[in-house]
Formats: sequence, structure tokens, C-alpha cells
Amino acid sequence: MKALTAAEMREVDRLTTERFGVPGQLLMEAAGRSVAEGFLEKYALQNADPPERVAVMCGKGNNGGDGFVVARLLKEEAAEVSVYLFAKPEDLRGDALKNFERWRDLGGTLLTIQSENDWEKCWPKVATAEVIIDALLGTGVRGTLEGLLVRVIEDVNRLSGNATRPRPGWIVAVDTPSGLPSDGEDARGPVLRAHLTVTFTAPKIGQLVSRHAAHCGCLLVKGIGSPLALVEEVGKSDVRWAGADEFAGMPLIRAADAHKGSYGHLLLVAGSVGKTGAAVLGGQAALRAGAGLVTIATPGPALPVIASVQPEYMTEPLPTTPAGTLAKSAGSSASFRESLKGKSVVAVGPGLGQDPETQEFIRSVVSEIEAPMVVDADGLNAFPDGGGALAKRKSAHLVITPHPGEMARLLGSSIAEVQKDRVKTAVDAARRWNAHVVLKGFHTVIASPDGRVLVNTTGGPALAKGGSGDVLTGLLGALICQFGAQDLVRVVALGVYLHGYAADLLSESAEASGVLAGEVAHAIPYARRKLLEELQQRG
Repeated sequence: MKALTAAEMREVDRLTTERFGVPGQLLMEAAGRSVAEGFLEKYALQNADPPERVAVMCGKGNNGGDGFVVARLLKEEAAEVSVYLFAKPEDLRGDALKNFERWRDLGGTLLTIQSENDWEKCWPKVATAEVIIDALLGTGVRGTLEGLLVRVIEDVNRLSGNATRPRPGWIVAVDTPSGLPSDGEDARGPVLRAHLTVTFTAPKIGQLVSRHAAHCGCLLVKGIGSPLALVEEVGKSDVRWAGADEFAGMPLIRAADAHKGSYGHLLLVAGSVGKTGAAVLGGQAALRAGAGLVTIATPGPALPVIASVQPEYMTEPLPTTPAGTLAKSAGSSASFRESLKGKSVVAVGPGLGQDPETQEFIRSVVSEIEAPMVVDADGLNAFPDGGGALAKRKSAHLVITPHPGEMARLLGSSIAEVQKDRVKTAVDAARRWNAHVVLKGFHTVIASPDGRVLVNTTGGPALAKGGSGDVLTGLLGALICQFGAQDLVRVVALGVYLHGYAADLLSESAEASGVLAGEVAHAIPYARRKLLEELQQRG
């Protein structure tokens, strides 16, 4: 799905009404309902009882109108719901006015705030709410934020410790956090920090790739009645969101007569003495992601540990340096040449170490192998000086998965420069090295040599643990084994999506800080099942 600017989103709304006869009032009702339902679904995963005190902060525009719908629907569930209107009621217009009147006619609690003095009087009650709903500004914010709303945003952020403290338990942004520009430019003023943002129809560019995108927290994209074809027609950006719809045309269901040979054979070159876990995790992820066969080529002394963990592995011992890493001679060894035969994909890097001999081995392997390759971690560390050697290879299909630090080293740049414009960094690198680039981090960017870009929003703090990258390497290798490299950017995006989704599923029943990379690997088939269910339910 394409990501939209604020103007493009308004055009989609206009065309939805003009071409398909969906009135604005129905769109607003659907928007508010999607926020209420999306929040309650997330809330129920962690709480047996309904919400206690809810504070809904509404502006005078359509975003505020959405907020009144949210308040009305949450009033049926929560113990107490109060609306704080940052405008005079007589300033409301159109659909926002209609939903204000519905709230008023229900006898809902309403307090109007027009000055800092009014805010100071209301703040003690807002500050004790379990849930704060942000419906102040929406996606149309332009220019420098100033005045009362600066104080409001700063007070809420201070209260929540930028959404890191236990109370308020939930800060939910309606469509987008107040103060966040939709088009990707830097915010000119404070941006509200949300735990959850429910946006409508399509993600906005600023929610995916801007410097303040993390202020969205968990981003949910909900349809409210606009056909997806309108998003594709109106959107002009090259940036796409890696949502479930991107994978609807893939053969995700296995044929009844499938066998292990149907799904490829991955060769994972990984591990060293002291870093056997990286090979284990990569191999487990490959098996859980559906590779038909997995062989791990590793230094001889590391092999017994790796082979003992998972009986489904095949293993190949390779010549070793005194430090327990792969020797330079491993690349020309008969055992390695034999292990390359019949392999669908070769993945190189996890746990190999940075011994100079090992790095020579890695460079020779990457330059000579013709099969599709995934290179990560210590595989990337073997390519200094701008990574130019990555482009000098025989394989037509290379996937690299750097985190910002690794990308900075490859480019001879800094992490700050990499992060300044993650999309441009990834696209330029993909073209420079004729490779598919997975620039890891918050909202991982996937870029192809032809300029296509997808941004993934699954995953999060549950992946902030050693071994997560090793899991991704094995997962990507397994999916390329199964789906081939003809539409490689989509296959890679699927891998990144499932990696994050598996972590998300684990975070539903456990606190994210304790999720282990090995658990993520084991959750991959459950994430794939959930993706299938979602696509089947959409029809």
C-alpha cells in the first residue's frame, strides 16, 4: 500500500464521497469506531477489566470530530469518559459539530479549554486518567506549533515520560500524534508521544520515515470505507507500507503434494568458537520459516555444539583458524565446494567473527557464489572502504541486512547521516551495490536496485535483543528458497514483516523486554498463520 501525504489523504476522502457516495459523516463515524475498537482490542490483551478513567482531548476540526465519536463509543465500555474541547463549541462546523451535539445530547462530560488557565484547572484530572486520547490536530498540521497546544503536548509527554512510564497506561493518537507533520518533514515544535496510533485508510509518510515517526508508538492502519484502488491512484510517493496486503498475491499456502525438495535447500555459513548461538538461531529460523533443508557450514570445533541443538540440521565442518573462526583456505576446501552443490540460497555472516583470515574467506565467497545470497553481521564487516566489493560478484541476487552502524561503516559515513534520511540511504546503497538493502531499525526500510521501497512497521522493542539479526538472516534465506528471487523485494519484505510480527505476537502475552531471539524464531510459523488468516478474512 502506498503511503500518502496529508493532501493526498484529503483527496482520497473527497473522491470516496464524490465517486462512491460515502458521506463525510459516515467516514467520521467509521474513523472513530476504528480507533475505539483498535484501542479496546489492544487493551484487552493486557487487561481483564474495561478501562477506568478516559480523557479525550478534542480540537475544533475533523480530528476533534473523530474524537467525539471515540468518546461516545468508549462511554459504553469505560467507567468514566470526559471530553476536553480546545475550542468554543460555536467554532465547530460540519461533521465535527454533529458529533459534538451527539456527545452533548448523551449527557457526556464536556469541559472547554481556551486558555492556559483553563488547562491548569483541568490538568489534575487529565493527569490521573488511565487513558488519554489525542484528537487535537490530526494530519493537517502545518507550520510552527505554538501557544496553548505546545503546553498541552509538553505536559502530557512529561507526565508519561515520553510514553515510558506505567501511567497513563495508554496514550492513543487519533489518525496521527498531534504535532507530527504528515509529509515527512521535521516537526516545528513538540510532538505528542503515543503508545498507539490508529490512522485511517493508509499510513502517512511522516508516520513511516520521519525523524519523529517513533512518536506514533504502535501504528495501526484501519480502513474506513475508501477503496484501496483510490490510494494507489492518488498516491505519488515511491514509499510503500509493508502491510498484509502486499503479500496477498503470494503462494503462502502449501500444495497438498509438496515435499522438502519443493522448498529449497539453504546453506548457512555461520558460527565460530564462542559464537555458536548465532548459527543455531539462524538455522532454527530457517527451519521455522519453511526451508525444505538447512545445512550449516561452520568451523570444525564449533560443529558439535551446533549439531547437538537441532536434529534437523545438516552440518559441514570447515578449516579453522587458531582463534576458532573460518580459515581463508575454507573457501577453496573440498568440503565447502561440495556443500555448495544443489543449494538454492547461501546466507553468510552470523557469528563468523572478524578475524582477518575469516574476512578474506567471506569476501571470496561473496564474489564467487552464483546462487542468491543473504549477507549480514560479520559478513558485512568484511567489506570496508565503501563496500564497493559487494557489487563485484557473480550472484545476480544479493540481500544485505545492515543495522545503522553497519551501514555507516559500509558507506564510510556516520550513524547520524544514515538516520537523517533512511529511505534515501537505503535506495542509494541498493543502486550503488545492485543489491536489495534491508536497513534495520525502527520501521525497517527495504529498498531494491530499481528504486522500489517498502517500510515495515511490525516488531519493536521485543527485537532489541542479541540474536534477532541472526534470526532474520535465516528467515530471509528460507523465504527466498521457497518463493525464489523473481520478486525479491516482496519476498524480503515478507521476511521482515514475519520477523517483527512474531515478536509482536510474543509481546501480547509477555513483556517485550524479556522476549528472546530464539523465541522469535519459534514463533515464525504462528506469525505466518496469523497473516494467512488476516488475508483470508479480507476476502
